[in-house]
Amino acid sequence: MSKIKLTGHASGSGVLTIAAPNTDTDRTITLPDVTGTLLDSGSDLPAANLTGSVADARISALTASKLTGTLPAISGANLTNLPAQTLTGLTDTTVSTSDPTGTSNVSATGHLWVNKSSGETYVCTDATNNANIWMNVASGSGDIGDSPENVEYLVIAGGGGGGGSGGGGGAGGYRTASSFAVGSGSITLTVGAGGAGGNTQTTRGSNGSNSVFSTITSLGGGGGGHLTYDGQPQNHAGLSGGSGGGAGVDYPVTSVTGAGAGTSGQGNNGGGSAWNENNDNYASGGGGGAGAVGGDGGGFAYRTAYGGAGGNGLASSITGSSVTRAGGGGGQSYGSNVNNLGGAGGSGGGGAKGSAGTANTGGGGGGPTKFGDGKSGGSGIVIIAYPDNHKAITTIPGTLTYSVSTSSRSGYRVYSFTAGTGSIVF
Repeated sequence: MSKIKLTGHASGSGVLTIAAPNTDTDRTITLPDVTGTLLDSGSDLPAANLTGSVADARISALTASKLTGTLPAISGANLTNLPAQTLTGLTDTTVSTSDPTGTSNVSATGHLWVNKSSGETYVCTDATNNANIWMNVASGSGDIGDSPENVEYLVIAGGGGGGGSGGGGGAGGYRTASSFAVGSGSITLTVGAGGAGGNTQTTRGSNGSNSVFSTITSLGGGGGGHLTYDGQPQNHAGLSGGSGGGAGVDYPVTSVTGAGAGTSGQGNNGGGSAWNENNDNYASGGGGGAGAVGGDGGGFAYRTAYGGAGGNGLASSITGSSVTRAGGGGGQSYGSNVNNLGGAGGSGGGGAKGSAGTANTGGGGGGPTKFGDGKSGGSGIVIIAYPDNHKAITTIPGTLTYSVSTSSRSGYRVYSFTAGTGSIVF
């Protein structure tokens, strides 16, 4: 049996008193089988005793004994491996001297990125591996992330002008596709203007200008042919184009056609012209539309002529709602009866006789109501759409007129370019 020994201090004069508890129950104090010193207010707690399972057991024992009171203030001078009190210490925040990229590959959406050099701040809205999307939440150059690999497009050229005293202008070429690879370089984009109307009795209408998106070119609509008679130059035939121009009359030749040809995959032929020898009436053809050929002039009644109607256009829902564009212009007609009929514009912006084609539809211009100058064709348009989880187009020069919507078609960015030429970068 171990012995208990009490040893007094050689220089101390105080008396150590061990008092028994006020209880009727036996109490036992068991000393640990180690050598040590009782911890008091003048002692230090060794750091080694705060690690591992020993510390856990001692903390549990202290907790079980219901420690109370307030711990004294301690110095943190010797504490290490604690994060600094700055944004860089947060796991969902990056502070850098540069902007994030699509391959920054943070762990989750909502990650904050601060460029401390420029002062710009971004939040990650899509953390897909190697395809991060970052929305700029401060002033700066815009959103950051992956560009679309493919886009939808609708490219419509300018409509042809109506012929002088003649046929309706053809609609601008109409090209569309649901998937087109855009790559990473700059892309040329041009919106074609409408063609001018022809002079009263001497010139055809002018072709519309081409519209271009990358390798996609839509041809301008063909100008309408003009009225030819009494030895004038033989320019009664409509011009070829995206859709062909309607023919003017070669007076006094009967059964004249002379319609301009449309381009396969872009539009249709214009309508032919005709002259009624008995009643001195004549009627020019309508311009071709993206969806139908132009109507032939004719259908004569007593002292009345019917100008050919412009061919109808085609509908597209690329912007989120169905819109018809690229209708042909109506042909001019003449009869001694003032109620000359026909010459309606094709659906989709084609001008009726006496009216210009509608801007940004590529509609052909109408011929005049009687004698007179042909009407101008409508300008074209280029529309691009792609899912809005891709970033906005990075570069659009000031030479292009455009609008962009993320609400007209749910889940898509839709860019509508209505004038100009320049190079864009996705």
